[in-house]
Amino acid sequence: MLCHSHHYSTILDGFFLRPNPNPNNRFLPPAALHFPKPLLSFPTRAIDSTNHSLTLSPDESDRDPDPSPLSRRQNASSTALLLLHSPSPPEPSEDDAAAAAVAGGDDDEQEEEIRRKIAEEASLATRRVPRFPGSIDFPRAEPLDPPRELRLVLGGDDRVLKRALEVRRRVAAETLKDAMRAGKLSITYSANLVSKMSDFVDRIVIEAAAMKEVPEFSHLSFNSRAKSYIQHSGVVPLIKWLKHNSMTYPQIGKVISMCTGNLEIIRHITEWLKSIHVKGEFLGAVLVKGGSVLFRSVDALEEIVGYLEDNGVRKDWVGHVVTRCPQVLALSIEELESRVRFYLDMGMDERDFGTMVFDYPRVLGFFSLEEMNSKVQYLKEFGLSTEDVRRLLAYKPQLMGCSIEERWKPLVKYLYYLGVRRDGMKRILMVKPMVFCVDLESTIVPKVRFLQDIGIRNEAIGDVLVKFPSVLTYSLYKKMRPVVIFLMTKAGVTQEDIGKVIALDPQLIGCSITKKLELNVRYFLSLGIRLHSLGEMIADFPMLLRYNIDILRPKYRYLRRVMVRPLQDLIEFPRFFSYSLEGRIAPRHQILVKNRVNFKLRYMLAGSDEEFDQRVRAAVEKRKRFESSSGTNFDISDPDSAEAAPTAP
Repeated sequence: MLCHSHHYSTILDGFFLRPNPNPNNRFLPPAALHFPKPLLSFPTRAIDSTNHSLTLSPDESDRDPDPSPLSRRQNASSTALLLLHSPSPPEPSEDDAAAAAVAGGDDDEQEEEIRRKIAEEASLATRRVPRFPGSIDFPRAEPLDPPRELRLVLGGDDRVLKRALEVRRRVAAETLKDAMRAGKLSITYSANLVSKMSDFVDRIVIEAAAMKEVPEFSHLSFNSRAKSYIQHSGVVPLIKWLKHNSMTYPQIGKVISMCTGNLEIIRHITEWLKSIHVKGEFLGAVLVKGGSVLFRSVDALEEIVGYLEDNGVRKDWVGHVVTRCPQVLALSIEELESRVRFYLDMGMDERDFGTMVFDYPRVLGFFSLEEMNSKVQYLKEFGLSTEDVRRLLAYKPQLMGCSIEERWKPLVKYLYYLGVRRDGMKRILMVKPMVFCVDLESTIVPKVRFLQDIGIRNEAIGDVLVKFPSVLTYSLYKKMRPVVIFLMTKAGVTQEDIGKVIALDPQLIGCSITKKLELNVRYFLSLGIRLHSLGEMIADFPMLLRYNIDILRPKYRYLRRVMVRPLQDLIEFPRFFSYSLEGRIAPRHQILVKNRVNFKLRYMLAGSDEEFDQRVRAAVEKRKRFESSSGTNFDISDPDSAEAAPTAP
């Protein structure tokens, strides 16, 4: 009994406690399990995979445990406790002994069968989570089913393989962080940078696995192979160099992940971008957004730059163009030539083409030819000729960045609802093409509502927009409302007249309050005009506030000193300042003096020269008839005679 128990303990120790000859592989297939030989014939004891206990055969349940001490080997105490609480196997009877004598020749087959059963049952025992070569201390996951673990060794379970790959990724990431710390990079930045370099981490895993087949590295662990690849790739010095060139860590991580080949190509392309005047803070954006820039040769990139310079893009502009539209460098030379010809065929010269590309580089490298052609055809539907489209794109190339369906068509419908017809839209497009580039709901609609709120009639809104399209591009709260408030509070315009003033001269909204409007208001008030009278003058002639004071002052001086007219004449006819002093005011005044007649400013300055001459002749004849009838010298400059003068049509 003692011998039997001791031998069974030896079997268990040999099965569970035999040192693993390969420390890098903690799981061995069933064929690799070690059993001591010779294995005596005894009833089979099964290993329960759920509670790690041994279960004896039914024929052993009546035996008493052997009180003899067990060998004090590793796990001997737990094994002894297990055997003491388990039934002892029955002693073989004489019939069994006889049968065993008859079957003595089958001992080897029985031992082999027992060995096979123990191996199968032992494979069901719960084991620890697989640890892979090169693994580090990560949080332990739930143990996997033993059959799956055995299939991992044999290469047959996708879930475990994925977990193994994830462990390798983490190992590679930690190894990369260690290399960065060794390169004196910040710990925080290293962790953030590695998180952006997932593709490069995968490449480390792949390359380290491939190095296993190389005899030079076959004996190394995964950690060592990964570290060797990181050192050989030169990624840490490259990161430090890119950071020195003002690239951010997220940009560095994306650029390195994008490069599938030798990392030195990043350094070469970056040096080339610096040679074409791309500034340091934009290098990362160009490399990230440039797409296939890293996969193109420097000769191909030089060819693109040379073609742009030949067609009007100055050499010192190329860096600016590439910065704002890196996609230009991703075009083939054939694609670039077709896009350049698209604009040159409209009649655009090299100078206009160069300035257009400088103002909005996306017209060249961002949109497809079909999209560009459809936008040009849509613009021609407003009545624009090819020459008009050419000038329009040269002046405002941002039109190419607007969507027809999402921006232009809704705007056209809205303007048509406001009363703007095709000719008005053409004028808006030619005068202020930016209107077709702004958002309808957030920019145009609130300003139209504001114009309606200040008293402009709905049928006049369209005329206001056609007359001054720039009103739709001004800020509502920083420009439009402050001007209206100033006119009502500082210039004497009443609330009833403010809509009329803006409708007659919407350009007032574009004037600066401090540099134009306020200066003009102060000047008119300094002449002795009351604020209420000034408001009436502005309501009659809103352009009064847009004139330069240097133009107003000589005319006022001539009115008061030479013409000797009262200030009331100016209040009644503020349009006096709209006429030229040398071209109309002074010559007509001299004619009146020569003929000894006098008109109000309205009749003196309004109308053509022929109409003015007719008025003068009629006034002279009337004076002569009066003089001949009365026999007295009558001066037509008398106010009563002036009132009798013919009125202007």
